[in-house]
Amino acid sequence: MMGAIAILVYLEANQPKPLNWYPSYHQQDKIPLGSKVAFKLMKNKLGDRLRVMERPPYEVLTQDSVFGTYFFLNDYILFDEAELNLLLDWTAKGNTVFMATTSYSEGMLDTLQLKLNSAVLVDRMDTQPLLNLVHPKLTNPTPYHLDQDRAIRYFESIDTLSQTVLGLVDVYNDTLQITNDYINFLKIPIEKGVLYLHNQPEVFSNYFMVQGNNHEYTEKVLAYLPSEKPIYWDAYYKSGKRIQLSPLYLLLDNRNLKWAYYTVLIGLLLFVLFEGKRKQRSIPIQPKLTNKTYEYTRTIAGMYLDKKEYRAVVDKQIALFYEYIRIHLRVPTEHKNSRFVEAVAARSNNTVEDTNTLLEHLSRLQQKPDIVKEDVMTLHQHITEFKSKIDGTS
Repeated sequence: MMGAIAILVYLEANQPKPLNWYPSYHQQDKIPLGSKVAFKLMKNKLGDRLRVMERPPYEVLTQDSVFGTYFFLNDYILFDEAELNLLLDWTAKGNTVFMATTSYSEGMLDTLQLKLNSAVLVDRMDTQPLLNLVHPKLTNPTPYHLDQDRAIRYFESIDTLSQTVLGLVDVYNDTLQITNDYINFLKIPIEKGVLYLHNQPEVFSNYFMVQGNNHEYTEKVLAYLPSEKPIYWDAYYKSGKRIQLSPLYLLLDNRNLKWAYYTVLIGLLLFVLFEGKRKQRSIPIQPKLTNKTYEYTRTIAGMYLDKKEYRAVVDKQIALFYEYIRIHLRVPTEHKNSRFVEAVAARSNNTVEDTNTLLEHLSRLQQKPDIVKEDVMTLHQHITEFKSKIDGTS
C-alpha cells in the first residue's frame, strides 16, 4: 500500500508543468503569450532606438520631449479622455502610434469613427485566426494561421475616404483561405502623423512567432513603422507588467523619502548604541482583527433595498449577463437574432428554447415600466440556472 502511494506521489511530482496562457505581452516573459521574441527581434534591428517606457503615456508625453513611434501591445488598452487627446495631439505633430490590441476605449472608437465586431463560426467550438496583408508585395499566397482559440475582432465600419486597410483576418477553415474580408489592420492619418491599429496582438506573441513561418507576418507588420526614428515600447499598459509589492519601493523611489528613511535608521542605530540598558514594560494585548466583509456587503445591499432602486439592479444584471456572453462564450451581442440565440445555446449547454425564453424575459424586463423586488429575485434565479449548465453543475 505504501509503495503504491509512493509511486503515485512520484508520478504526480514529475508531471510536466501545464503551459501558462496568460496574455501578459511583457517583453521579458517567455510564456506563450509573452513578447520576448518580438522584443528581441526589434532590439536586434533597432538597437538603442528601441526604448522601454515604464511610466504612463500621459506622464511621458507631458514631461518628456519625445519624437518617433509609440508602440502599444496588450490584450486591452483603455485610454481615458485626457490621455487619448494628448496621444492624438502628439501624433498630429508628425509622430507615429502603433496599437495591437483586441479592446479599445469607447471614446477612441467614437473619435476615430470606428465600429468593432467579432468573427465566429456557429458550427465550431473554437475560433482560430487566419491573417494576411493586402499589399501585393507583403501578401502571402497562404494566410498565416494561429492554431489557438483566440478572439477575432475586426473593424465592421471605417472611414474609407481617409483610412487605409492594411490587413485582413478570417476564422480558420479547412481551405486555409480568407473568404470574408474582415479588416483587422488599419492605417489612420492624423494630420502630419499616422496611427496604426491591429486587432490581433497574438501576432507579436512568442507562440505565434515560433510557429512555422509566422514570424514573416510579424516582420511585415513592423515594416510599416519608420525605423529611422526612436520607437518607444510601452511597458505600462501590460497585463503582465511587474508590480513592486514591497512597501520599501515607495520610500526608496523618492529621493526625499529615501534620505528620511536612512536618517531614521541611523538615529535608531545611535539610540541602540548609547541607550544600551534594556528597559522592559508590559505589552498590551491587542484584540484580533475582525473580518468586516459581511457587514460591508449587508450595508450596501440594504442601501439598494431602502432606496428601492430595483430598475438599476435589473439593468446592471442584464448588462453583466451580456458581458458574460461576450467574454466567456465568445459570442458578439450586437445583433440579437436567431443565429445569436443558436450560438449562445450551443456554447452554454442550454437548449434553444430555454435560451430564447431567457432572452425574451430580459427584453420584457427592459421594457417594463415598473420593476419590483420580485422581478430582481426572479431574474437572478433565471440567470443562475442558465449559467449552472455552462459550468456543468446541472
